[in-house]
Amino acid sequence: SDHARALLFLQKDDDIEEGDLPEHKRPSAPIDFSQIDPGKPESILKMTKKGKTLMMFVTVSGSPTEKETEEITSLWQGSLFNANYDVQRFIVGSDRAIFMLRDGSYAWEIKDFLVSQDRCADVTLEGQVYPGRGGGGKEKNKTKQEKGKKQQEGAPKSRAAKAAKEDNRAGSRREEL
Repeated sequence: SDHARALLFLQKDDDIEEGDLPEHKRPSAPIDFSQIDPGKPESILKMTKKGKTLMMFVTVSGSPTEKETEEITSLWQGSLFNANYDVQRFIVGSDRAIFMLRDGSYAWEIKDFLVSQDRCADVTLEGQVYPGRGGGGKEKNKTKQEKGKKQQEGAPKSRAAKAAKEDNRAGSRREEL
């Protein structure tokens, strides 16, 4: 009927206009509280992220090079693409990538896929870190060592600062150093 056709036309029109608006001006999708499971805070987050761009950080395990990270995350992106998830990927370090989704409500499904991958050390989503299958015990030790390294890196600086202060006090100290 003409009425149905007019309705379809109107809906199509709306979609175009909303899509053109900058994200913060777009009307938020109304939250359907009937679909929310209070026992699962994620289901609430999913609702609030519907139609909004969302980023997640993925760490690749096994100390990869940037090229390896590029290849591994490209495979993951391909699998997600085949499952009809529209994900953009940005490499942000030798072992880290950002996956950006146009519709954040899919983020948790994508996170579930990523953490099940052998080379995924962890996924950071909405401030939560989800350990991946590739994490294992070794990765945990690695982060501890890195923290230790950072403290050691900091130490010489403070020593140098102390030495500089002492330098100002006594010129003769410099020869000893």
